[in-house]
Amino acid sequence: MTKYKIGLLPGDGTGPEVLEEGLKVMGAAAAKFGITFDTEHYDFGGERYKRTGEILPDSAIPELAKCDALFLGAIGHPDVAPGILEKGILLRIRFELDQYINLRPVKLYPGVETPLKNKGPEEIDFVVIRENSAGLYTGVGGVQRQGTPYEVAIQNMVYTRNEVDRCLRYAFEYTRKRDKRKALTLCGKTNVLTYVYGLWERAFHEMGQAEFADIKRDYAHVDATTMWMVKNPEWFDVIVTGNMFGDIITDLGAMIQGGMGIAAGGNINPSGVSMFEPIGGSAPKYTGLNVINPLACIFAGQMLLEHLGEDKAAAAIEQACVDFLNAGVIKGLSAKDIKDAGMTTTGIGDWIANRVAQS
Repeated sequence: MTKYKIGLLPGDGTGPEVLEEGLKVMGAAAAKFGITFDTEHYDFGGERYKRTGEILPDSAIPELAKCDALFLGAIGHPDVAPGILEKGILLRIRFELDQYINLRPVKLYPGVETPLKNKGPEEIDFVVIRENSAGLYTGVGGVQRQGTPYEVAIQNMVYTRNEVDRCLRYAFEYTRKRDKRKALTLCGKTNVLTYVYGLWERAFHEMGQAEFADIKRDYAHVDATTMWMVKNPEWFDVIVTGNMFGDIITDLGAMIQGGMGIAAGGNINPSGVSMFEPIGGSAPKYTGLNVINPLACIFAGQMLLEHLGEDKAAAAIEQACVDFLNAGVIKGLSAKDIKDAGMTTTGIGDWIANRVAQS
């Protein structure tokens, strides 16, 4: 029996509620496929910050680094200014654990509505790989003459060749392993951001030619990428891009796959500790009402198991979610849809966990 240590970060708002359901479904898969979890809870979030003034203690990163994976609910508290918790918890974990890949599947499941006309599950099934630890989000820059008419603000986009290469290598290897169309698209802006995306494009083709001749390479400017994601999402297999562009296009991807209620992602260190999370926020107004949709967190748990190499358990969770969506138990993914159907957060978790156990 394989045992994994999982660090649990329930976080704020409805985060603990959805994480509980994600863990419940993972537990059902674990029981079926001979897996055990040693879980450790961490109370990092808004309530702890309000109580202690501490965002992330110095002991946190070494402790989290001992886990096999991290499972996050949501971060964001209405009584804490935006950015404090996000930077102090999420970004710090990403940077200090070197989670340099953000992995975001964009997959429309049967029974889920998309805002795209005449598009279905056959057309919407691709993956975005976002560089997750460099670029504009590292805080390189500054402000001079603040508060004067001559104020200057600078935010620098900085990439090293190593940072670009390791992201591209992960993307090429992922495209090969995914084994769909074996097509990798680089999303950039080489006509304006000539220095940074000139580096990305050169590295992309050099690596592809030298080591991944079986992978078809393509390039698209970021503005064209957003247009084609809406008009012809079936053109994409895997997209790789930098930090800021990835942040933008993955939220568009979440919308075309049905919304934040179903989108999940992973912050990946291929040789270290990775963290998996639902993409939606903490939704504080629904806290404690038992009506928030846990599907995104359940899919995040599925990604976590897949990352650990537990492919059968991950596949069982995905199929159980598909069965739930096909069953028409709820008409949509919103809290209102769940309430109108007489369903609950815990009820959805129970339904899917039972289906996993019966599979």
